[in-house]
Amino acid sequence: MTPADTSGAAARTHKGTRKGTGPRRRRVGAGGGQGVPLPLLLPALLALAFLLVPLLALLVRTPWQSMPEQLTSPVVWQALRLSLVCATAATAVSLVLGVPLAWLLARTEFPGRGLVRALVTLPLVLPPVVGGVALLMALGRNGIVGQWLDQWFGISLPFTTAGVVVAEAFVAMPFLVISVEGTLRAADRRYEEAAATLGASRFTAFRRVTLPLIAPGIAAGSVLAWARALGEFGATITFAGNFPDRTQTMPLAVYLALQSDPEAAIALSVVLLAVSIAVLAGLRDRWMTAS
Repeated sequence: MTPADTSGAAARTHKGTRKGTGPRRRRVGAGGGQGVPLPLLLPALLALAFLLVPLLALLVRTPWQSMPEQLTSPVVWQALRLSLVCATAATAVSLVLGVPLAWLLARTEFPGRGLVRALVTLPLVLPPVVGGVALLMALGRNGIVGQWLDQWFGISLPFTTAGVVVAEAFVAMPFLVISVEGTLRAADRRYEEAAATLGASRFTAFRRVTLPLIAPGIAAGSVLAWARALGEFGATITFAGNFPDRTQTMPLAVYLALQSDPEAAIALSVVLLAVSIAVLAGLRDRWMTAS
């Protein structure tokens, strides 16, 4: 074979490889090209069914024809309005107090910071009823703080609408603090340092530089806190009671309606379910990654 024949054969081989006629590499997925093991597939499907079947049952049993009538009844509308107002107010309280706390945990060093962080996250694992009892012991009329509020200012928080806001903020604020603290830790500090070298005070750097940087984290934490406040039950009923048009939020109305008017309870539950789905949809870009 002449050198010209050899170069021609090499060129044809290279051309065939480019067109896909040559050897192809095998694409291997995350599972290494193997199927899902049966001992893992069955429990996974059972877990999925365990989580989805109750929600599907709720939708199946929903009285869709009478849904508008149920949602426009005075009791349901009062509970819905009160829930939205109190959840929004609790989120505002969480923003005003929680963002500085998150900054303190993320940007400063002080003795006992780990303990403070653990105490901040305690309401996440604390039974809500226990949180309500703790609020009564602290802010009740005879509480260690509440007695002075009553004597000095005539303020009594338990069994009032303000008490609902306090109870919801107590259980919802940790969600915002954790979200904002994580965003602060991930943010680049060089921008704040550059602002400091230009003469900006630490508060000015926080207001003009840090806040715009962590705005997505604040938004995500606010949505989570709002959703948690909207669904709060245990601390609210313990600290604020269950009085229509004053402290009866949607979860409390569901609990009460389930004993006398199951259709109204289902209608309210569907509304809360829709809100939860909307929250997840709003946070999908933050908590979910594309496959």
